[in-house]
Amino acid sequence: MNIAIEAQRIFRAKKHGMDIVILEALKAMQQIKMDHHIDVFVQPDEDICLKHSNNLNIQEIGPSNYAYWEQIALPKAINKAKINLLHTTSNTAPILSNIPLVVTIHDVIYLENLMLDKGSWYQRMGNMYRRWNVPIIAKKATKIITVSDYENERIQHFLKIPAKKIVTIYNACSEHFFEKKSESEISKFLSDKGLPERFVLYLGNTDPKKNLGNVLKAIKLIKDKGKLDFKLVMPDLGEDYLWQELKRQNATDIKSAIHLTGYIPNIDLPYLYQGALCFLYPSLRESFGIPMLEAMASSCPLICSNTSAMPEIAADAAYYVDPLKAEEIAEGILNLISDSIDRDSLIKSGRDRAAQFAWKKTAQKMLEVYSNELN
Repeated sequence: MNIAIEAQRIFRAKKHGMDIVILEALKAMQQIKMDHHIDVFVQPDEDICLKHSNNLNIQEIGPSNYAYWEQIALPKAINKAKINLLHTTSNTAPILSNIPLVVTIHDVIYLENLMLDKGSWYQRMGNMYRRWNVPIIAKKATKIITVSDYENERIQHFLKIPAKKIVTIYNACSEHFFEKKSESEISKFLSDKGLPERFVLYLGNTDPKKNLGNVLKAIKLIKDKGKLDFKLVMPDLGEDYLWQELKRQNATDIKSAIHLTGYIPNIDLPYLYQGALCFLYPSLRESFGIPMLEAMASSCPLICSNTSAMPEIAADAAYYVDPLKAEEIAEGILNLISDSIDRDSLIKSGRDRAAQFAWKKTAQKMLEVYSNELN
């Protein structure tokens, strides 16, 4: 059978969550013997990170904007390719295509009251597109894949989809996060990037769910206690956005304690995790949270929220905080970088937990879905 997998943005240089999920799953599929032929449809871009193999063919279509590519260009291309099943991997799908459809819905945050009208103009436009597209596609799809049992229940609730139509397939983290770097390798990386030796890592961005405001409040609380003896390293965040948020939180006095790195490629992130005192991930809402696995695999102690899918994924391998309480975030940081918490035990639990997830498992379960839908 001929299967099409939409992976529109995997060739872009600055990859984020959904791009990495399907890229890693596709790489794992290339290592699995299968009866299907798979065409992967992508937009042309600068990072050719996936190549043809015996069972997987790359087809570039475009370039064009996201909506046109998905609603017009993709259906035309898959019709020409005589596809039996289409899997779209980033929440949305073509409305008018008549090909049997599997869709991965990573989350339905854009259907909740949480942060609907916050974030950048680009993020708000994306939410509007998903609020239009996802309810239609969810009913049209023959099967919905999502990434946690928590999100499975949210999809059932908000989209009124029967449980039997949805399958949970967990994400994972890449193998390079398990590779231990030497102290000299870490020191060289930090020095080359101009990074501090003593820091807490926080992968914040402009998405409101990442809870930047309360993180900044927590750092200010630590400073006010006279205990701020580390830097907060924040990749992938702009100077102007940070300054505006510092002013909103009345925390401009901690600016010197924050180190912005710009975008760090996924392959280099282990150096940051392994060099950090701990990893801070107090999101307001997550459907899975791959960075938690990355940190745990990298032997970096994890602080995360006690909400949404995070306890499901991190299990007993994290220090949990209420993301709405800056005091708890501050206390968690201080506890985790001091001797009041058994760091070695948390690190071991983290590596053990991260090892339970694997992209090969993800890929195999995706292939099972395809086979079941084609029978």
